[in-house]
Amino acid sequence: MITKIKLDIIKSPIITDKTTRSIENNTYYFNVIKKSNKNEIKQAIEKIFDVKVKKVNTSNIPPKTKTVGRFKGKIAKYKKAIVQLHEEYKINLFDNE
Repeated sequence: MITKIKLDIIKSPIITDKTTRSIENNTYYFNVIKKSNKNEIKQAIEKIFDVKVKKVNTSNIPPKTKTVGRFKGKIAKYKKAIVQLHEEYKINLFDNE
C-alpha cells in the first residue's frame, strides 16, 4: 500500500527559551495541524529534514485570553509536537550554527 506523506502538516517551529535549551537534548518543538497524528508528524519531519525520529509526543494547547492594556483578546488553540531525534542527527533551525 502506497501512502502519501503530507508535508504541510508542520506549520512552524516553536522558538522560546525553553525550546532552545531543549535542542541540546535533540528535542525540537513544532506547531502542527490539529488533525495530524504522531505517525504523520514523524514521516513529515523525516522527509523534510532528512533525519531519524526517535519519539514524538503531542499536546493540544487550549485557547488563552490575553490582555493588552484595557483590550482583551484570545490566542487561538493549537497542537504542539515534541520531536526527539536519534543522537547522531540534528536539525539546523538557525543559520548561524
